[in-house]
Amino acid sequence: MGRSRYKIYDTREPYFLTCTVIRWIPLFTDSKLAAILLESWRFLQEKKRMEIFAYVIMENHLHLIAMADDLSKEIGDFKSFTARSIIDELSSRNGSYWLKQLKLFKARHKKDREFQVWQEGSHPELIFNDEMMRQKIEYIHYNPVHRGYVDEPEDWRYSSARNYAGRKGLLEVTTDWW
Repeated sequence: MGRSRYKIYDTREPYFLTCTVIRWIPLFTDSKLAAILLESWRFLQEKKRMEIFAYVIMENHLHLIAMADDLSKEIGDFKSFTARSIIDELSSRNGSYWLKQLKLFKARHKKDREFQVWQEGSHPELIFNDEMMRQKIEYIHYNPVHRGYVDEPEDWRYSSARNYAGRKGLLEVTTDWW
């Protein structure tokens, strides 16, 4: 598959991003693998490398609204680190079924690695006004509802919908964006 036509141009502006596991493999049905994503985001926040406004982790992809001085680099680092951590976690507990899938579906041109976790690209969309920010946050939060997993967005554990509903979420997010 070719490189994404979507690009991050403006620095310090929020973007809506999507990261998808190759072949939509449902890795994040495993809570330990989902926790790797949350820990990585927490690290980026603590180091002031990324500000997160909204997120959802689904079984095989995630959506995120974030900004950083160099968001393209930070997303690249996030995907690289989490891929390595996911592979290490699966290897440590003999997750051979998932590892076989990540090896089988690895892109042919990825000759420098044995496995591939993430599809290329993150399809960034610049959030340019308040209306678009609200629309993207609603899209993110209602993703598990539309999939039929929960009745209310804040019932999905791996989402910032809890934060926006005034409840404690798994990850702190910035809810005051403009």
